[in-house]
Amino acid sequence: MSRFASSGPSQRQLRVGEQVRSAITTVLQRGEITDPLIEKTVIAISEVRMSPDLKIATAYITPLGQVDHASIVEALNRNARYIRKRVSPALRQMKYMPDLRFRDDTSFENYQRIDDLLRSPQVMQDLDGEPEGDVE
Repeated sequence: MSRFASSGPSQRQLRVGEQVRSAITTVLQRGEITDPLIEKTVIAISEVRMSPDLKIATAYITPLGQVDHASIVEALNRNARYIRKRVSPALRQMKYMPDLRFRDDTSFENYQRIDDLLRSPQVMQDLDGEPEGDVE
């Protein structure tokens, strides 16, 4: 194993991911996609993760005010080639234009689940006791 191996994304992946996120957001805000499902939905892009070779961009999205996230994700993936074409001018400095993939961002649900657990009576009961470690 190389001593330079890291478990997280490189600075370049993070920077390019942010550029792609910004470009996709601009396309969505301008209403350039003619799919009726996408046109009537406000879509937040929380993160874009780039593959190590920068050829695949996975955008994590949250359709605001929508219950059925799967249909929005499916519509975006159906229009991914068109969106890729629309973001190319903003990413012209890249050697290869990345393929776009869209996924539902479930991190907010995970945060809510953790918050609910921390506020549960069982956890609150443990927190009400005296702090451990003060044994004399």
